[in-house]
Amino acid sequence: MSLPLKEHRVSTNPQGDSDGFDSSESTGKDVLEFDIESEVLAFKTHLVNNKLFFLNGFGYAVDSLLTMVQGVTGAQAFRELATASSYVNAGVVAQNVGLLVGALFWGFGADILGRRLAFNLTLWITSVAMVIAGAAPNFPFLGAFLALSTFGSGGNLILDPTVLLEFLPGDKQWVVTALAGWWGFGQSITGFVAWGFMTAGTVPMVMARYTMFTCGALVFVLSILRVTVIRLVETPKFLLTAGRDADLVKYYQDQARKYNRPCSLTLEKLESCGQIRLTQREGKTFILSDIKGHVEGLFVSRKITLSTILIWLSWAITGLAYPLFYVFLPWGVSLNSSAGKAVSQFETYRNLTLTTISGIPGSLIAGYLVTTRLGRKYTMVIGALASMALFFGITGIKTDAQNVGISCAISCGINIYYSTLYAYTAEVFPSAHRATGSGIAVAFNRLMGIVSAFVASSGNTATAVPLYVCAALFGGLALISALFPFEPNGRRSS
Repeated sequence: MSLPLKEHRVSTNPQGDSDGFDSSESTGKDVLEFDIESEVLAFKTHLVNNKLFFLNGFGYAVDSLLTMVQGVTGAQAFRELATASSYVNAGVVAQNVGLLVGALFWGFGADILGRRLAFNLTLWITSVAMVIAGAAPNFPFLGAFLALSTFGSGGNLILDPTVLLEFLPGDKQWVVTALAGWWGFGQSITGFVAWGFMTAGTVPMVMARYTMFTCGALVFVLSILRVTVIRLVETPKFLLTAGRDADLVKYYQDQARKYNRPCSLTLEKLESCGQIRLTQREGKTFILSDIKGHVEGLFVSRKITLSTILIWLSWAITGLAYPLFYVFLPWGVSLNSSAGKAVSQFETYRNLTLTTISGIPGSLIAGYLVTTRLGRKYTMVIGALASMALFFGITGIKTDAQNVGISCAISCGINIYYSTLYAYTAEVFPSAHRATGSGIAVAFNRLMGIVSAFVASSGNTATAVPLYVCAALFGGLALISALFPFEPNGRRSS
């Protein structure tokens, strides 16, 4: 605890103890001792392998689940509900608008009000809106509730790695990278649900509604688990940077009592370290000055400024490349490369499911690679270059089996890159402004997702041209990754 205090406080007791704490007189180890921090912070039944890993993973799964729901039901919804004046990719646009607004709203809100509120509410909002969207009587109604559902999930990629990172011990930060395995899991759920419904009925729109109902109901169950399996408290890092000294002391003293350990930290000792330089004004929230303060915190030095710009640029590029492969994947895998003829719906959704499942190993591979000498930066380089090579290799496929195989390999490669970027973003941004920086990054990603919808509708998605575009974009991402100024491997995040 001494390091964060020194970083964020203005000392008012320069002659006092450098840590601001007295050693515990108890024979047991103090709850604040760094050498047992892993043990202390594992109080939720070993967070690395247990509750928070799963509960935060739900958010990742829901985010990807919603993307795939639009991918598998969007075409049928357009045919059944749209009018002559409707835009063909309006569902994709509505979805990304909701994600964009949600990323900014929950991102700024998490740094101003705290992580707990967003963590508890986002999945519930998403689930209710998705079920209502499934009953949409017309196309505008569907678009509105698709946007509302993704507004709720728009904070997941921000809050989930942030909350997990701020509770994890420093030597387990690689778990934040592996957390992205849930992203592939969410896509796979949609693939299995669509495989079951979309190939079984004679009325496609009814089956599309069943798909949305089922996915919405599943998300509702996950939202209930989030507030019942664990009662999330504000992270200690947020309490510290928000100047909530009394709450921070109470948190550690409660943990000390719960696990029968001494705790030398008192409110008086913490206050003697100095006052927090608050970014927000007391008694005011969600005002421009608060937001301005958090944004300025991302540009306090040249190195941090360069890091912020490169991270935001990476998220923007992935926002264009990722949907071109995934959102329009059901149409891509339905084409037989050798004969040029459409395969059955059953084969389409089977191939889609296999491709999405293949993303899970990519996240696990990334979780291992980031702990090696490659670190975060060069794990992203490997993932991006592998994806680029595989995209270019699509021109050489001759059979449907090869088509599915290379799609699975691309899914794995993309997730090596993407899962590392998720974690890297949370690790590198300062804790006081982490959610703000991540929120803006995700907003850029969603903005480019909207652009990708127009690119796809104006181009020929039945050709390999969008995949060539993806290849070039991932080549650029590899270069940007190598230029990142920070390498978090072996270091504890702020």
